[in-house]
Amino acid sequence: MNDLQLGIHVFLQIAIILAVCRLIGWLGRRFLGQTQVVGEMIAGVCLGPSLLGAVAPQLSDALFPLTLPGGGRHPTIQVVYAISQVGLSLYMFLVGVDLDINLLRSRAKGALAVSASGIVVPFILGIGLVHLVYPRFGLFEPHVGVDQAALYMGAAMCITAFPMLARIIREKGISGTSMGTLALSAGAMDDVVAWVGLAVVVASTKSNPSYAWLAIGGGILYAIFMLTVGKALFRKVAQAVEKANEMSADAFAVVLIVVMLGSWFTDLVGVYAVFGAFICGTAIPKGALAEGLKEKIEPFVVSFMLPLFFVFSGLNTKMGLIDSPELWTFALAALGVAVFGKGVSCTLAARANKEPWRESFAIGTLMNSRGLMELIILNIGLQQGVITQRLYTVLVLMAVITTLMASPLYSWIMEKKRPGVPAGEPA
Repeated sequence: MNDLQLGIHVFLQIAIILAVCRLIGWLGRRFLGQTQVVGEMIAGVCLGPSLLGAVAPQLSDALFPLTLPGGGRHPTIQVVYAISQVGLSLYMFLVGVDLDINLLRSRAKGALAVSASGIVVPFILGIGLVHLVYPRFGLFEPHVGVDQAALYMGAAMCITAFPMLARIIREKGISGTSMGTLALSAGAMDDVVAWVGLAVVVASTKSNPSYAWLAIGGGILYAIFMLTVGKALFRKVAQAVEKANEMSADAFAVVLIVVMLGSWFTDLVGVYAVFGAFICGTAIPKGALAEGLKEKIEPFVVSFMLPLFFVFSGLNTKMGLIDSPELWTFALAALGVAVFGKGVSCTLAARANKEPWRESFAIGTLMNSRGLMELIILNIGLQQGVITQRLYTVLVLMAVITTLMASPLYSWIMEKKRPGVPAGEPA
């Protein structure tokens, strides 16, 4: 395939990906009350081997060829992957921009209790699940030890779909309420801990100990640098934006350059690009600069780049790999651990923090959704040679189901709220 043919085919792939993602997202919103991101997660699986590849294998191979005849990844998939990774970094940058430290401080005590429950319980259950099945089923790569496997599974179970959580809370009109603030704060804390755990796992799986030290030390130094020097730079850019009352092309370019450099550096030291982009986003001061960046970046990234990531994830999801009753039992066990570890434990922690039962159940439901954040962790685990496609498929299934549950369950829990009482406040 020459460069011209490659370009033509990639354009066709992108057009199909965007169309299918919008269609399934619309159907999900229209008939199931789901968010667009849930539809895109499902669309990714539908366009992969699990559905299109099983129903129409020739069409699937023609549209989304995964490998070359002589072996190796097909160049069109490499292009889709590269674009999706840039989009992922930009999206994680926006997640960092949206993270409000003052919000965390305002409900620090309650958020810490809910967050701790949402970390400790699923982490311990995830570790226990790995010890029960390791090394059966071929879930982890051969060089990954049981301790590393357990740590990875614990981190994967801890994750909360913070961006989706924020979106649901905004859509339901509870952003400023006690419940909304508590859920957002706890979700942010959970994801930070999960990312740290993931960084340790990826670093520790490398055979060279110096690589692990480079990854951990480099990540810490990068975070310190970005939250001091980087923050000072962004403060000057913000002042210029506020003075001009608009974001110039130069200011926008400076931010993008720093984000790309941050992603490059953290990828170089072995922590992964999205970590660099996320930390970079947290260094952006609130105000005109933050709002201008979200206005310029978010529509394009969410509508164009993220669907490519969902479909790339779907191409790696092969439901046929869950090919025995024992594996389906393991998949159900993983789902049970996920729901109990996050949903039930966070519900009880919220109740212990004197939230009413209805709001406590709602918080547990919201915290239980995994969404995009889970897919990022799974893709990192697959790309870094920690997990196999079999465990990847099991956990994608878990992520889709727990994310599907969130919005309808929340609506069902809160629909009987007494009239005149704002959602999220004591009844």
